[in-house]
Amino acid sequence: MPFDASENGRRRTADGLPGEISLALLAYVLPLHWSDDAGLAELTDYLRWLAGRVEVSVVDGSPADLFAGHAAAWRGLVRHLPPDAALHGVNGKVTGVLTGVRAARHEHVVIADDDVRYDEAALRAVHRLLGRVDLVRPQNYFEPLPWHAWWDTGRTLLNRALGADFPGTLAVRRSTFLAMGGYDPDVLFENLELIRTVRAYGGTEAAPPELYVRRLPPDAAHFRGQRVRQAYDDLAQPARLATSLAVVPALAAAVASRRPGVLLGAVATTVVLAEFGRRRAGGAAVFPPSTALAGPVWLLERGVCAWLAVGRRVLFGGVRYAGGRVRRAAHSERALRHRLLPH
Repeated sequence: MPFDASENGRRRTADGLPGEISLALLAYVLPLHWSDDAGLAELTDYLRWLAGRVEVSVVDGSPADLFAGHAAAWRGLVRHLPPDAALHGVNGKVTGVLTGVRAARHEHVVIADDDVRYDEAALRAVHRLLGRVDLVRPQNYFEPLPWHAWWDTGRTLLNRALGADFPGTLAVRRSTFLAMGGYDPDVLFENLELIRTVRAYGGTEAAPPELYVRRLPPDAAHFRGQRVRQAYDDLAQPARLATSLAVVPALAAAVASRRPGVLLGAVATTVVLAEFGRRRAGGAAVFPPSTALAGPVWLLERGVCAWLAVGRRVLFGGVRYAGGRVRRAAHSERALRHRLLPH
């Protein structure tokens, strides 16, 4: 089942009695860069709901004509601002986050992609957790679930089975974020970079697997265009990259040796692992039973795309992103610690 809200938003007041944590003391930063306004009405409805509960800042890097339209649609509803022109980096989402967190008026800050849809229980849960940690890492799930969202849910379930997933939203303490100097805008895997930077700075993290936050699926064309780019993220995680690169050679060896039992065993093991991730922490409430079958499908895709990602690195020096090319997926925690901490 989703996050248990019975404790959500509860704290002890000065007299020791439980009281509600006010969502009015929570800031929400949404970095945005759109090339069209197909989802404007739906997003505006969500922002209207949010603005009645939390402080909302939309940092909008969209082209000038779209920016003007957004300003008109959201006037009096949210704080709408452009990315700070003094900030530079290949990853526009990061410059948007840096701008938004600096502009936030509250200590607890939710950072969320434009396709993330919180409910009130999840906002309260994040707010409460930020009272004792520096970074909160919720768990996204797709709703609705078209074929490509089903496919990508295989990744989510395997990540849940082996540790924690990487969502499209994080929450941070503003004071920690500012003290560590934000995070690098010249990397591809920005969420991993932020998580590692907080850890390297000595901050604490909570990744409750039962804290579910809905996410809208991308369209199928966008999903297809992300396959190699997302595989490139594994270059920042050597063990995962090695596993991904081993998939295709292992498959070829099993086929060449005519050992179908090996293939069936590998598929069954992956489905069982995904099913464990699906059931973990009440996940069956948001992940349908069929999504466990997506585990081996996604793993085969990642095995192919990992080789393509390595090829991009070797042959072209990086992967294309937002009109440029990014070489580094993310820094290691050790490198970040060396940069952040006094020697």
